[in-house]
Amino acid sequence: MQEKCFEPLTGKTVEHEEHLQPGISFWQESLRRLRANKPAMVGLWMLVFLGILAIFGPLFSPYTYYEIHLPAINLPPSREYIFGADELGRDIFTRICWGARISLFIGIMAALLDLIIGVAIGSLAGSLGGKIDELIMRIADSIHSIPYLLIVIMLMVVMGNGIPTILLALTITGWIGMARIVRGQIMQLKELDFVQASVALGASRYRILLRHLIPNTMGPIIATMTLTIPSAIFTEAFLSFLGLGVQAPIASWGTMASDGLPAMRYFPWRLFFPASFISLTMLCFNLLGDGMRDAFDPRLRS
Repeated sequence: MQEKCFEPLTGKTVEHEEHLQPGISFWQESLRRLRANKPAMVGLWMLVFLGILAIFGPLFSPYTYYEIHLPAINLPPSREYIFGADELGRDIFTRICWGARISLFIGIMAALLDLIIGVAIGSLAGSLGGKIDELIMRIADSIHSIPYLLIVIMLMVVMGNGIPTILLALTITGWIGMARIVRGQIMQLKELDFVQASVALGASRYRILLRHLIPNTMGPIIATMTLTIPSAIFTEAFLSFLGLGVQAPIASWGTMASDGLPAMRYFPWRLFFPASFISLTMLCFNLLGDGMRDAFDPRLRS
C-alpha cells in the first residue's frame, strides 16, 4: 500500500499566527540610528541653542553691537556685562550673538551653494561619463590647485570686503568636494540592476537621474553638507581674523578674536569668548556630521 504523502484538510480550523516585524524604510532606520548616537544628538541640541541665542540673544541685551560706552572699557564679566566689554566699551555678549548670526549664515549658505552646484556638476559628470566627465574633473582639479588665499585676495580687490565676497570665495572651490562624492556615488549606482531595468523600459536619462540616482545619493550628500558648514565657519573666522573678511563695526567671531588677541594677557575674556564659540560651533557640527555620516551609511544598517 502506497504511503500517503498528503492528507485532506479536515473541518478543524487551524489558527496560524504569524509574528512579522513591520518594514522599516531606509530613512526611518537612518533617523533611528542618528537618535541613538548620543554625541550627534548633543551636537544637534547645542546647535539649536546657538541658533536661538543668535536670533533672540540681542533682544535681552540693552546694548547694540556697535554702541560705544567709554566708562565700560575693558570691564570684566559682570551682571551688567555678562561677557565683559571690549576696548571701546561695547558689550561682548551682544557682539557674540551678532557674530553667531554672521557665522551661521555664512556656513549654511556656503553649504547650500556647494550642495546645489556640486550635485548638479557631479551628477552630470557621473551620468554622462566619457569625455565630458574627464573634462569636468580636469577643470575641477585646475580650480582646486589654485591657492585659496590667492582667490580671496583677488576677489577682495575686485569686489571689496564683505559677506558676498566671502560666500563667492567659499563657493568657487567648495563645490569640488561635493561634486566628486556625487560623481562617485552615481557611477556606482548606474551599474546596478534597478537602473539597468529603467533603461531597458525606456526611461529617459533625465528621469533616471532625478528619480533613481540622486535620491539614492542623499545620504552621503546630507552628511557631506553637514561637514561643510564648520569648515566654512572656520574659514570665515580665519579671513576675518586676518582682516580679509567682515569689517568693523560689524561683529564677527573672527574680528572679535583678532581684536582680543593683543589684550589676551591683561583682558583674556575678550579672546576667550569668541574663540570658545568658534570651537564649540565647529565641534557641534562635526559631531552631528559624523553621526549623520554613520546613520546614512547603508553598510551599517542592521
